[in-house]
Amino acid sequence: MVGRWIGILGVALSTAVISVAAGALSPQPAAQASKSGWTIPPEAETMKNPLPVDAKVVASGKVIYKDKCQKCHGASGKGDGPDADPDVQEDMDLTNAKRAARNTDGVVFFKAWNGRRKPKMPAVKEELTKDQLWTVVAYVQSMRATP
Repeated sequence: MVGRWIGILGVALSTAVISVAAGALSPQPAAQASKSGWTIPPEAETMKNPLPVDAKVVASGKVIYKDKCQKCHGASGKGDGPDADPDVQEDMDLTNAKRAARNTDGVVFFKAWNGRRKPKMPAVKEELTKDQLWTVVAYVQSMRATP
């Protein structure tokens, strides 16, 4: 009888150890879409641009911005491009310095990477590499007016 209990206890402990170990190895849950429609992981707020932000990176970002973003966000980033939604122009204004705290490098990256349905922001993850998008982030961050 004692041997049987020891066997059952051993199986239970082995299962618990395997479950804990598997849990430690399982991937973190993916970021969920927020009420605003953005899919942004929690670590995005503190994420910094991994590229060395210099004049060359900003210039590269500007070229991509003109091709992929300007039609909605406008040439100067005011949200006044020809395809912009005038009802959400304030949200599309990339130059608003007051919004800088909410839109850190990582947040800007994931907003563009994942996009959202409404108001519409096309995802760029099928069109750009992560490094290309980081150059755009550098350019967009350079557009902000100083408070």
